[in-house]
Amino acid sequence: MKPSTNRQRAIAKALTTLLPIAPYADIEKIREMASAAKMRDLPASIAVWIATTTYVRHEHSSYDALLAEGYDRDSARHFVVDEMNETLTRWRSTRLLEADDMDGE
Repeated sequence: MKPSTNRQRAIAKALTTLLPIAPYADIEKIREMASAAKMRDLPASIAVWIATTTYVRHEHSSYDALLAEGYDRDSARHFVVDEMNETLTRWRSTRLLEADDMDGE
């Protein structure tokens, strides 16, 4: 898919820079999230980072299971940082989460 707008090109570049070897299916979901209307006022790199952390948290960690067990949002986020960083590392991400970095959504 060739990006057609400046915003789409900026998101594509940010994705390539942040997640050089992430699977295509994951990249497309993150691209869709970063392109959402609520993200339009953010710089592309920030929108991509927020979309990435949100996606990885829900799709590649036990975050939702922890919420279902009764953990509050902040506690669940704290407990999945290492899981999320494992996924980001597999994807050769140029950025990882800090233990206190919970502002992804």
